Amino acid sequence: MLGVGQIHVVRHRIHVQKQSIRQVARELHLHRTTVRKYLRDPVPKRVEAEPRARPVFERMRARVDALLKEWSHRTTQKQRITGSRLHEALVEEDMDVGVTVVRDYLRELRRQKSEVHVPLVHRAGDEAQVDFFVVTVDVDGERRAVWMFLMRLMYSGRDFAWLYERCDQIAFLDGHVRAFAHFDLVPQRSIYDNLKPAVRKIVLPKRELTDRFASLVRHYLYEACFARPGKGNDKGGVEARGKGVRLQHLTPIPRADSLAQISAALLARIAKREAKPPKRGPETRTVLERFEDERPHALPLPAVPFDARKVVTVSAGSQCKVLVASAWYSVPSRWKMLEATAYVGPDEVEIVCRGERVSHRRQGFGGRSIKYRHYLPELAKKPQAVRQVAAELVEELGEPYGRLWRLLTEAHGELAGARCLARILGAVVDQGEEAVAKALEAALATKRVNLLGLAASPAPQPTVPVPASLAGYDVESARVADFDALLLEPVA
Repeated sequence: MLGVGQIHVVRHRIHVQKQSIRQVARELHLHRTTVRKYLRDPVPKRVEAEPRARPVFERMRARVDALLKEWSHRTTQKQRITGSRLHEALVEEDMDVGVTVVRDYLRELRRQKSEVHVPLVHRAGDEAQVDFFVVTVDVDGERRAVWMFLMRLMYSGRDFAWLYERCDQIAFLDGHVRAFAHFDLVPQRSIYDNLKPAVRKIVLPKRELTDRFASLVRHYLYEACFARPGKGNDKGGVEARGKGVRLQHLTPIPRADSLAQISAALLARIAKREAKPPKRGPETRTVLERFEDERPHALPLPAVPFDARKVVTVSAGSQCKVLVASAWYSVPSRWKMLEATAYVGPDEVEIVCRGERVSHRRQGFGGRSIKYRHYLPELAKKPQAVRQVAAELVEELGEPYGRLWRLLTEAHGELAGARCLARILGAVVDQGEEAVAKALEAALATKRVNLLGLAASPAPQPTVPVPASLAGYDVESARVADFDALLLEPVA
């Protein structure tokens, strides 16, 4: 094959100098067929009648295929097979092959197996994508990893994000309720991974939904769609946006007293971005302007939002505690040995029994939440129990009970102080916290606590309406002596 310079000389002599093919072939010592070939194509290609034999490559390919099949169950994403490792294995088997050939073959195998991504069209009101992401936050001075629920409307690019302690079904459902309320509409369909809160069983091409998620879908009347197992790129819009939210709105690591405060600040930052026009691309409208196109095509919100809380029937034992989601919660002592209904939310557990309701902050696995207000009638009778839980009790009751406990222990010691505090708790049970707290404030102002006065104060009695015809009569209260006189009268 001629070089680039020789090809130029051949073509220049014939096309510019007007020499004949015979003359050029004779002077340059070329065959006339060669001259004609370079006249037709200045960059001719080698054409082979049949592929050349590659015996070493064929042996290498067969052995590499066998190794890949043999090692397929002994790899992970981070401990994957490389061309260098395959070459090393081949050399150990005394196969004379270069590392470049092995790498090229492995690269070609991966190219053939790689997926072709189809450019999609997102229509107004049609599609949302949903996912959870792990993010780091500082809550009440403690740094910890939490879960961010993210729903993205694919046409307008509008986002909803909220932070949760757990990535469970309750948080999953609650995120949908909040997102739909935030958008004030429901997309025609939402796309998910095959996550456990939504999918009970996969029987391709269908999924068997969990009961609670199926109830959510029926409530909002949208279509639940799912990505192929192990193919997160089927919802690549929300996958990419989750990383963007972390970098744009959660860096540096946000700080607040609660997750709710961080979530509200995150929504505000996202909304501020959505009101700005894009910096690049053909689209000039803001996210909020594009969002208005979605309203006519999306589904309306139902009149009543879906209750995402989990309903559990529980029973209060002798300690007046109930077990909800592997955590213990106290209930009023008057509920002992009764059944109750617990409503488990993402952050709060509400327990209902006979029309009464108590709430606790939701605890983790094996945790417990005890409110000693629930045990005041028992603590009024058990000074030793008061002594053991005094620190937690006065912290829960607040002031002036903290000052009272310090005053009692300094003056009388813990045992006698617990007895005095138990009497005060009896007054709280009879007269209520507010009345006793006012009396204690007045007594502590003079550094004297009139316990007898508190105990003697009768609880307010309910008034009974008297008919007008009986209003003029005075009924004298009976005395024990009157009954003694009756016993002394002779019997007829």
